Amino acid sequence: MRSSPPSPLDPPAAELSWLDRAEALAADFADRAAELDESAELPVDNLRRLHEAGFDTAWLPAEHGGEGLSWVTFGAVLTTVARACPSTATIWLMHLGAAYGLVHMSDDANARFFAGELARGKRFANALSEPTGGNLFLMPLQAARPVPDGFVLDGAKRFVSGCEAADYLLVNALVDGVPAFFGITPDATLKLVPIWDSMGLRATRSQLITFDGTVLPADRRCTRRTDEPNPIPVGLPFLSIGVAEAALETLRAHARDRVIPTTGQPLAEMQWVRFAVAAEYVRLRAATLLAAQTAWLADQRSPLTNPTSLEAKLLANEVAKDVAALGVKVGGGSGYLRTSPIQRHFRDAQAGALMAYSVEVCQDEVGTAFLAGPAAATGSGEAAGPAAAGAKAATDA
Repeated sequence: MRSSPPSPLDPPAAELSWLDRAEALAADFADRAAELDESAELPVDNLRRLHEAGFDTAWLPAEHGGEGLSWVTFGAVLTTVARACPSTATIWLMHLGAAYGLVHMSDDANARFFAGELARGKRFANALSEPTGGNLFLMPLQAARPVPDGFVLDGAKRFVSGCEAADYLLVNALVDGVPAFFGITPDATLKLVPIWDSMGLRATRSQLITFDGTVLPADRRCTRRTDEPNPIPVGLPFLSIGVAEAALETLRAHARDRVIPTTGQPLAEMQWVRFAVAAEYVRLRAATLLAAQTAWLADQRSPLTNPTSLEAKLLANEVAKDVAALGVKVGGGSGYLRTSPIQRHFRDAQAGALMAYSVEVCQDEVGTAFLAGPAAATGSGEAAGPAAAGAKAATDA
């Protein structure tokens, strides 16, 4: 795509070296993306290299051993990784979301411990979504019963990306009727149910985990309310933007190279292709700017971050699906071949819209806020509904 004009939503000049670092890694990630998709193998080497390059701790504040980088830069880095290998980007985002959540929501001793473990290269994963909970991953339905040193959980969590390599899990459960969050170490009471055979993002290996008498230690309970942004709501739009950028670039290469036998012209010279590409290119730019605004709001610690993130995710998810579908249309029968990245981009593009909060939940939240009145429509009021309730429960726990 053509380079966008400079914007105040661009990463700070002092942080551009991190983008260069990400681009260098992404070139190698892209080379193996198709292989990892085919084998549904965890991208362990990619994750290790991200850690060794300093990306795991870069957005932690200095007091926890981080660089305190801007969330605008985070969005740009995540887009770069997602454009190359969206499975790697998804696991990395969930890893950071769990780790940063534990650092920011824990007491001082546990915050130091988890920050130290992250710096040492330990892996983290979110175990929050329940089989019957739908999108309400911050509002658990499963209750933990008290025992002398904590609470015991029997139940299951699903879509735990990267769980097979996780050293720590962020787990939630109802305690005395209130959502509570814990950082736990996987043990023999946890079982992985190998159900992952997905259409897209196959290398995330987002399995189901069952809990059979698992102790949630009282001394690992998250007790602190935090206003610090979490990487997941900030980052989810950028996952879809990365997929959309990759799909659009593949479409461009195909349209330039594919010649129509009857006319001798490349597909790129057909008017319907140019019109369709223009529409999706502009929508992708709009989605990118809205996601960047979300990241900028996170840098300001603005209360508008969460409502804007729902808008950004909604648009980015839909744009990614539409761009990938256009790629299939332009690619024709050759796009169905296993050797074509067109079919992989199309499959990967579906996942973002299904991730909590799904497109439908985002639509309900955004529509409810707009119809409630001018203040809510501009994000100046609190969003209503399950997403807002879940976010509040997470910070009140």
